[in-house]
Amino acid sequence: MSNLAKLEFVALDITGNNYLSWVLDAEIHLEAKGLGDTIKENNTVTRQDKAKAMIFLRHHLHEGLKTEYLTVKDPQVLWSNLKERYDHQKTMILPKAHYDWLQLRLQDFKSTQYREKGFTKYSELISYLLVAEKNNELLMKNHESRPTGSTPFPEANATSHSGKEKKARDHASSRGRGRGRGRGRGHDRG
Repeated sequence: MSNLAKLEFVALDITGNNYLSWVLDAEIHLEAKGLGDTIKENNTVTRQDKAKAMIFLRHHLHEGLKTEYLTVKDPQVLWSNLKERYDHQKTMILPKAHYDWLQLRLQDFKSTQYREKGFTKYSELISYLLVAEKNNELLMKNHESRPTGSTPFPEANATSHSGKEKKARDHASSRGRGRGRGRGRGHDRG
């Protein structure tokens, strides 16, 4: 019953794993509500705006963080305390992400087609890989439905006839052979 109102974004986890995205979301939402100055140093906002900002920020905190910062009533102080506690993640996560991007290796070691494209954004690479994966799935489905070297499917418009039908057709065509073609009786062979 503690979270009756819907959250605009994910609450800050006590571990701080989502701190970077939480900070960005909180700043954007506070600006949209006209409360962006409440978290800035040396602000001159009204007590009412400070209270609104505190309600908003506390609403988007983990329960453990709410109890830890229970006595803080100024949103700027709360903001500074959270920054001091979790801001070190920028110095840890950003270099690691940059290193991981530079050291990215693909399972396709024989081909350098991905490196030749010169991707600079992760989203471009992932998009390209997803398209390649879908094309590969389609090729595999086609191969499974009719493997290489298997007999071809019969022609869609071909009809099959039994041997009796073929004999009857041959007999009927041989009976009237020659008539009306200038080779029957009564014609000169000269």
